[in-house]
Amino acid sequence: MGPEVDMEVLKKAAAAFPLPPGVKFSYGTAGFRTDATLLPSTVFRMGVLAALRSVCTQGITGLMITASHNPVHENGVKMVDPSGGMLSVSWESYSDLLANAPDAEHFIQVVENIVKEEKIQQRGKTATVLLGRDTRPSGHSLVEAASKGVEAVQGVKAQDMGILTTPQLHWMVRAVNSGLPSLESDYFATLSQAFSTLADLRPSASGDMIDCEDLIVDAANGVGASKLAQLQKLTPSLKLTIRNKGEEGEGLLNDGVGADFVQKEKVPPQGFGVPADILKRCASVDGDGDRLVYFYIPSSQGDSNLSCIQLLDGDKIATLFASFIMEQLQILTGQKKSSSAQEFTVPGYGSVKVAVVQTAYANGASTKYIKQVLGLEVAVTPTGVKHLHKKGEQYDVGIYFEANGHGTILFRDSFVKWLRDAAARENDVEQAEAVRRLIAATEMVNQAVGDALSGILMIETILRYYNWSLEKWNSMYKDLPSRQLKVKVADRSAITTTDAETRVASPPSLQSAIDAQVEKFEGGRAFVRPSGTEDVVRVYAEASTQEFADLLAQAVAVEVFQLAGGIGSEPKM
Repeated sequence: MGPEVDMEVLKKAAAAFPLPPGVKFSYGTAGFRTDATLLPSTVFRMGVLAALRSVCTQGITGLMITASHNPVHENGVKMVDPSGGMLSVSWESYSDLLANAPDAEHFIQVVENIVKEEKIQQRGKTATVLLGRDTRPSGHSLVEAASKGVEAVQGVKAQDMGILTTPQLHWMVRAVNSGLPSLESDYFATLSQAFSTLADLRPSASGDMIDCEDLIVDAANGVGASKLAQLQKLTPSLKLTIRNKGEEGEGLLNDGVGADFVQKEKVPPQGFGVPADILKRCASVDGDGDRLVYFYIPSSQGDSNLSCIQLLDGDKIATLFASFIMEQLQILTGQKKSSSAQEFTVPGYGSVKVAVVQTAYANGASTKYIKQVLGLEVAVTPTGVKHLHKKGEQYDVGIYFEANGHGTILFRDSFVKWLRDAAARENDVEQAEAVRRLIAATEMVNQAVGDALSGILMIETILRYYNWSLEKWNSMYKDLPSRQLKVKVADRSAITTTDAETRVASPPSLQSAIDAQVEKFEGGRAFVRPSGTEDVVRVYAEASTQEFADLLAQAVAVEVFQLAGGIGSEPKM
């Protein structure tokens, strides 16, 4: 049977969504993002692409309308593959070509090429695209544009799932393609049941320290507020106080609030401060609920109206998760804690390969702790969640996080099957409980994408398991001081990198200059990488003191400016 995409129908539908003049779209880490008024044509065209992807894979795909942690006037579109993960890299080029086709004629030419290249044929099965959106006012009209794009492809159905967090839509797509219950109610039920199971499996003496303390969550005036409230109703032992709900008078989405703001600025979000919140347990999610950081205001703040925070970012979350997973595997395999490299061998399965996946932006102290104290492998990938996720899939247990708080735990299907089989036959009480904890963890974490809601449940579970306060968690290791800068350049493509973006390949003189600067500072580490979206080069530096980190970042920025075509004035702190 040949392709059944009716190009005339598609062309007529596309003509209603003309490309805005003078705009060039570029597919980023997970999709497109810009001012919402410029997006209707792109969202329509991504609806078409999601439909074609569904037909091609014979699986249900997804399309999420969100600009994540960015301002409320912006919006964007994220694509979801049948696996629940991000759009296949091999299809990203199609996205750019479709989004930038100057008119309906050229748009149809791109579609025809996709149909030919991917050998797309309707096989009699109705294809489906699940649509979701966050709370941005522009979301409703953009979902309509996406729906029209999806249904302009013959035989494909758009199913509007309403207002969701981005991770919820990813979870739903993964679940429905796995033949599992996939409604939003199923998402909440799965997470809350896993949380309850893990609560029942706590050591008898654990949890007293934080059982009576609420976690105060900054919901970024976004979708996370209502979803956390729904989750809390199903999980009575999860004690939350939710601030920045997006209600009238509370401020704008992501404006001075949210995980991205807290992680970058290292100050409390609006609605938090001293002295009322000193030493309280706090967390921030971002506008679409995929990033999460914890924090507390230290007691040294006194009565000042100005406050800084102790930040527990993605690196600290990854380390906490790794500690818990490793302990369960040690119980399961009868191993004792050791600072040497850990290998877990279980009868009937063999070696369980575990790793923490990071980028070069991970704080060096976290990497050292994971390697030397936990004894686990650390894999480093280029920046971008899609790279970490792909690497994490190579292990039986892959724990990945970016410092910005986006990450999760991936469990290989064969290992999960072994755990479920083991649960039915394990006689040793302690080992049986470790198996049950690991099974519950596989159900609690969102294995499709980073998820702030499931992350909160996992962190709260582990803190209760260890009977740890945030201060105790934070004391696992002390972050090395760091500084990030950016340098404007005439052409960012003049800089290329290698070794997971940790080394400069060209111009070759730049890496030598960076190495020379790093040698001048105790504990020094620095790297540079070109931005993916603008003509700037990003500089990251670490050192033993904040003064040294600042000086190293400044020195490296000057080298970039001089050797890589900097424009404007020489960078200064």
